[in-house]
Amino acid sequence: MAMKFGLRKPSLRKSFAARTSLKRVVRHSLGVKAPRGAGWLTNPKKAAYNRVYARSTVSLWGLLSRLFK
Repeated sequence: MAMKFGLRKPSLRKSFAARTSLKRVVRHSLGVKAPRGAGWLTNPKKAAYNRVYARSTVSLWGLLSRLFK
């Protein structure tokens, strides 16, 4: 899998789906959430990928918020 660098392409469909998924609703209503950093224990390979991805790409929404602050 190739790592992406630069600007991430926003997807309104995926953004909406992530905020309205049944899994998220159940987890938040029960208050069952893992503490920050628990991903390193559950899936270290994915956690390492996500950390590099987050540091090597920038969100369009984050870029716009910095410009219009």
